[in-house]
Amino acid sequence: MYDLGKMKYFLSVEVVQNTKGIFISQKKYAKEVLKGFDMESCNPVKNSIVSRFKLVKDEGNTSIDATTYKQMGGSLMYLTATRLDLVYVVSFIIRFIEKPTELHQQAVKKILQCLKGIVELEILYKRRE
Repeated sequence: MYDLGKMKYFLSVEVVQNTKGIFISQKKYAKEVLKGFDMESCNPVKNSIVSRFKLVKDEGNTSIDATTYKQMGGSLMYLTATRLDLVYVVSFIIRFIEKPTELHQQAVKKILQCLKGIVELEILYKRRE
């Protein structure tokens, strides 16, 4: 058995341990997601709730490639392990994964814009003193 030291990275979750406590984040993964969907140079927004869109299963709207939508949704779902502020909106857009439309894809891109603005945030588990 070997002691490999303190954990630093596990399943795309970055772990930093210091005197303040344990910090966890998915900064690197979030940046890869933004880059993978060509959103790394987008303008960040503060609110991930898509207020101007009324998302419903609309058969009349233009359908899009469901594979790309599933990839975007799955990537965002994985990010909710450390991005608890995105859980509600991500679970909302996943409802339309069966037959997504352009409106649904715009909502996902809005969430990615929000992610761009919060990519550096971390969760801190404080050390008891």
